[in-house]
Amino acid sequence: MDVGELLSFKPEQTPKRPSDFERDQQNDDDDEHSPEPTARSQPPKKVTRTEQSVSARGIPALPTKEPQISEEERLNILKFVETEEPDGEVLDEGGLKRMLLLFEKRVLKNQEMRIKFPDSAEKFMESEIELNDAIQELHAVATVPDLYPLLVELNGVASLLDLLSHQNSDISVAVVNLLQELTDVDILHESLDGTETLIEALRNQQAAGLLVQNLERLDESVKEEADGVHNTLAIFENLIEVKADIAKEVAEQGLLQWILKRLRAKMPFDANKLYCSEMLSILVQDANANRITLGSIDGIDVLLQQLAAYKRHDPSSAEEQEFMENLFNSLCSALMAKENREKFLKGEGLQLMNLMLREKKLSRNGSLKVLDHAMAGPDGRDNCNKFVDILGLRTIFPLFMKTPKRSKKRLLSTDEHEEHIVSIIASMLRNCKGSQRQRLLSKFTENDFEKVERLMELHRKYLEKVEAMDREIDQELRNNEDEEQDDDMVYVKRLSGGLFTLQLVDYVILEISCTDVVKQRVLKILNLHNGSMKMIRNVMREYAGNLGDANDSDWREQEQSHILQLIDRF
Repeated sequence: MDVGELLSFKPEQTPKRPSDFERDQQNDDDDEHSPEPTARSQPPKKVTRTEQSVSARGIPALPTKEPQISEEERLNILKFVETEEPDGEVLDEGGLKRMLLLFEKRVLKNQEMRIKFPDSAEKFMESEIELNDAIQELHAVATVPDLYPLLVELNGVASLLDLLSHQNSDISVAVVNLLQELTDVDILHESLDGTETLIEALRNQQAAGLLVQNLERLDESVKEEADGVHNTLAIFENLIEVKADIAKEVAEQGLLQWILKRLRAKMPFDANKLYCSEMLSILVQDANANRITLGSIDGIDVLLQQLAAYKRHDPSSAEEQEFMENLFNSLCSALMAKENREKFLKGEGLQLMNLMLREKKLSRNGSLKVLDHAMAGPDGRDNCNKFVDILGLRTIFPLFMKTPKRSKKRLLSTDEHEEHIVSIIASMLRNCKGSQRQRLLSKFTENDFEKVERLMELHRKYLEKVEAMDREIDQELRNNEDEEQDDDMVYVKRLSGGLFTLQLVDYVILEISCTDVVKQRVLKILNLHNGSMKMIRNVMREYAGNLGDANDSDWREQEQSHILQLIDRF
């Protein structure tokens, strides 16, 4: 639109409420097909007009007039377009104090009118409109985060949080929209003092619990309230991004329970369901207490039930695929708490993951990662033995022998796929005992030792990757001789460059070489390709030296001793 069109623009006459509602319904249909959540952007902040909501409840809306543009206003608009500098003054302390004073007056007036005329909505309608307008004016505070301490000092945050329980949900949604803007991450980073003060005030006022209570009453079939749900989740995400330890607090104040309830709800897939899955993934990513809480409120079963829908059918859109991946990530994080391994086992999670691997759908990527997490470490012993019992070896070894091609949206790269497969086999060799271990070892002697051949092929592949990475690191060190070398960073870089998978492969080689016929085939292949047993021993000694689980020193010592025994026997 050029300047001439802008100046000549006149808004259309406001239609009656019924056609507004029909238009909102149409917007709902359009929104279901919009890709907005993929980029984690917020929905358009369309401010709810209280008079419209009151009209929807059967109360006549206030009459509206078509705004007229005077010649002076036309000149101001032209000046703004040309200079891109608004004439409005930046909010200062005095302005904020006046704004908050007016806001408090509007709150008190609305309370008085509601108490005086509880059954006559038309008599308190005007005060509700004025209160809503006062809330909208407070959005200006978000442009000056340095004023956040004053906002807190003048009890503004407490007053806003009190309105979350307002009888009119439109008022609570307006407050949520304001809080979402106040806590926007980009704005919070502009003022350290303002950020600290605002977040501390929200924590002291138990804002998370109040926001969750408000979530419980919002009706997502109404677009404005659905947007309110989205913005509430955005507030939590903003706060956690600034202070990660808040994740535990918001989970304790009911957010985990609400998310699980929302995931179970019989509602069409939408942006809010996607956002719930993302928030769940964030909550359990680093907080072990949240993982344990998730397991205690049947969260493992909820995740398995939601994922079961994708065992034979792929997600229907990119957004739904992201939703599925968030659920898999949440389940992987949850399984890092040993308390959830048994719940996963009893909930037949192994059977579901095994079925997903066989079906060759998109869910196969996530199921591999979940199995890797479920079987790893000493807490994965029961899952490893059970996986053998449910004939999981028939599923996992074909994937070991031939890595599926990465096509369409199959997101796991070849290296990632091989890493997960080898890790699962290594975990089973570490944890399986008795008949299950014998069945596992016998797989490597089938079909003229084809699986040993494949294992040695992977050994050569990842040894070459590690050698290339070592050369690259040496070159960097020579180019930056003045810089101090960080051994931990170098080791991490080598791990990501292929060393981690090489260590897993060589661990499997040591484990299966306890059988003489297998060991002879391993030595034969090594000699054929100019390999050496010494290289495998060196890789495994380095692995044992860097093996670490700070939470279980006994397991670490046992594992180091076991690996050194394997090296001595090899």
